[in-house]
Formats: sequence, structure tokens, C-alpha cells
Amino acid sequence: MTDSPDLRSPKLKMPDISSSHAERKSWTEVVNDYAGKDLGERKTWYSSVADAYNRVRPRYPSEIIDRTIQLAQLPPQAKILEIGCGPAIATVSFARLGYSLLSLEPNREAVELAKQNCAAYPQVEIQNLAFEEWELERDRFDIVLAATSWHWIDPAIAYEKSAAALKAKGSLILLWNTPPQLDDQTYQLVDEVYQTLAPSIPFYARHEGRKTHKADFLKFSQIIIESGYFDNLSYDSSIHQVVYSLDDYLSLLSTLSPYIALTEETRFKLFTNLREVLHSNRGDHLNLSFISAFHVAHKI
Repeated sequence: MTDSPDLRSPKLKMPDISSSHAERKSWTEVVNDYAGKDLGERKTWYSSVADAYNRVRPRYPSEIIDRTIQLAQLPPQAKILEIGCGPAIATVSFARLGYSLLSLEPNREAVELAKQNCAAYPQVEIQNLAFEEWELERDRFDIVLAATSWHWIDPAIAYEKSAAALKAKGSLILLWNTPPQLDDQTYQLVDEVYQTLAPSIPFYARHEGRKTHKADFLKFSQIIIESGYFDNLSYDSSIHQVVYSLDDYLSLLSTLSPYIALTEETRFKLFTNLREVLHSNRGDHLNLSFISAFHVAHKI
């Protein structure tokens, strides 16, 4: 992996990243869809799939964690504020290294799972709060961390409040895992199922090209800089291969927001047809790949 060049910019107006191509929304183009959800809805959004989320969402590769720690120049006794910890998938990776974390999560079911997963780490405090609800503690933290959760926060709040919570030399670490997806040939087997039953599912949540994903991450790099609160940004990504059982793959899809948004009847029909096609052509196990990426930026 290689770093992208450092980027610097004065404080600029946040760009409009709403979709201009509704029929094929990219990852960055749906950010406003997430951040614009009512807080009450966000608190319960993952309630029905919290256990599946905990079990089948991909973990962050150790080399990604190590790189971010190095780039952020994280001291051994660092204090981390984590936004949207979910069931603590990334939390545990940092807790194992001895860092102290205050992890915020608005979903009650995810909080219970996070507490179970972090039971061995007394230096982790998990609060059932959204970042917007959290009472700002200025200049306290060495790192603000968000692992595939930053897109849930209104940019008008996220950057300013995060910067205010950081110490003078603090850093923002954003970790990302794209949804593990089928290879091109296998996806072609199920494309007709999507077109017939759930054409509203955006391509990033079913099958998006790697070039498009990486282009989205690079766009997001610029958005971070244009917030005006961070500079000296480093970005990188890597591709990872995983094997999922067919059951786990469908469980994985069930944890993605576009599938949660489907009616129960549509989701059932979609998953039934996906299972039938995939089982007939690929058996009970699937070879998938996902992109793991990071952004590290320093407080101005």
C-alpha cells in the first residue's frame, strides 16, 4: 500500500454530494441519504440485524489498523473518541493494543453486543448515545475514530465537533470496509433477480467495480480537506479475499441499509431467489472480495 499525497486546504464550503444520477448512486452520493435520517430512526435502524451485523460484517485487517496508528503518531496512552462503534468491531482492535476508548453508539442492541465484545477491556467505555447527543469535551482526545460510520453524521456537525474534541495535535481516523461482493461472473447470474425484484438497490450494495469504489474514496479525501478542520491527509486502500457460506452472505446483505429499507415481502422474495440461483450455480460457499481503506487527517 502507498500513501496518497498530503492535501492541504483553507476552510471551504462543504460540497453538495447529493446524487445527480439516481439510477446508479455511488457510495459518496448516498452520504446525504444516511446523514439526513431522523435521529430516532437511526437509533433503531440496525436493531433487527444487530446480531447478524456482529457476526458477518468483515473485520478491519491488522495492517490497516497498524498503518493508521503509525500515520496518526498515536502515543501509547492515547485517548480515543469513537463515533458509531456498532458491536465494537474496530473498537476491539484498538483496545487490544491498550488504548483507552470512549465509544458512542446510538443503537441499543449494538451497545449490548459491544459491551460483551469489550468485556475484557476495562479501558473501554461504551455509551448509548449518538455523536450529536454527546456533550462535547473539548481538547480531550488524541484521536477521533469512525469505522464505516462517518457517513451517518451530518458533515456540518461531524467535522467541527470532532476537531473541537481533539487535542492540538490530534487526528481523525476513518476506517472503511466496502461490502464483500461477488466476482463479476457470479454477479451476472443474479443481476436479473435484482432488476426484477429490487432495482432500487444501489450498485455499491450489490456489485460495484473496484475503480468506482476507489474513486469514491478519493472524492471523500477532498471532502475531508474542504471541511477546513483537517489537513495533511493520508489515504490508502487494499483488496481482501474472503469466503462466506451462502447463509452468511445473505445475512451480510441483510445488514446493509438498502436491504433494510426494503419491505419485508420484497426482501424475502429477493433473498429466496438469490439463494436459489447462487446455490444452483455456486454451491454453499462463495468467494468474495472487499476493499478496506482508511483516511487519516490531522487537526488544523
